[in-house]
Amino acid sequence: MMKEALTYHVPVLLKESIAGLNIQPDGIYVDVTFGGGGHAKEIVKGLHGAGRLYGFDQDEDAEKNSLPDKSFTFVRSNFRYLIQFMDWHGIKAIDGLLADLGVSSHHFDDETRGFSFRFTGDLDMRMNKRSGKTAAELLNTYPEEALADVFYIYGELRNSRAIAKAIVQARNNRKIKTTQDFLDILKPFFSREKEKKQLAQAFQALRIEVNGEMDALKELLEQASQLLKPGGRMVVITYHSLEDRLVKNFFKTGNFEGEIEKDFYGNIQSPFKAINNKVIVPDEEEIDRNPRSRSAKLRIVEKVK
Repeated sequence: MMKEALTYHVPVLLKESIAGLNIQPDGIYVDVTFGGGGHAKEIVKGLHGAGRLYGFDQDEDAEKNSLPDKSFTFVRSNFRYLIQFMDWHGIKAIDGLLADLGVSSHHFDDETRGFSFRFTGDLDMRMNKRSGKTAAELLNTYPEEALADVFYIYGELRNSRAIAKAIVQARNNRKIKTTQDFLDILKPFFSREKEKKQLAQAFQALRIEVNGEMDALKELLEQASQLLKPGGRMVVITYHSLEDRLVKNFFKTGNFEGEIEKDFYGNIQSPFKAINNKVIVPDEEEIDRNPRSRSAKLRIVEKVK
């Protein structure tokens, strides 16, 4: 649909992201969340000569947006395999990396993918449709305790145990297959005033588990830290508190727990220095233009060692 084509191409915090990368014309850059190519197009504009951009995306839909530019290479892969594919392309170090985390408007607007409770369709939720369990398979096979953990940890839902119990009872009668099946189970647990927010939390939790998003993010950050040259930049846009906490801790301390290590003089030891001491958020104009940006937070760091 035309709507899908348009919404796929609306990049979040574009000017701030590109400025944060501090692009060098002959530098090597990676956009690990290529999507519609909105950020990538701007990065390529700043490259000349030996400058290169590698765009990662595990979704086959994104590959259709590959840029017809000699400085660009599309990599059909999850960003958790960053070092593996960079090594395959002969790249041992990079000057900058951009990650626009979360789910694109394109995915939410595609009723066949199961990411949104706005449509009735198969409950899939896989970013990469070639591998892994679908959301429906997960709901039909996970033990009750594991389901409760998913909705509590990734959805921050206090009634996660009751929801998990209801899922198990429902699947004993018939398999859970569609987004509507899932909604029918969830709705009795949410008040009308908070229904949309809590449904979004439940769908988010299931999506994170299906795609292994938190583990993939940890692997990305660790590998990016290894690949970045001293003085190289990492620009990351987050959308929910779980991923933002990981990014914030890692940028500040070099670990995911946020455990601060200091030198003899009391200086915090970290492989990065913050470029923006205050997190960057969208203004009202950007939110009106692109509602997806409402919860976005942009963090920029530079490799120091």
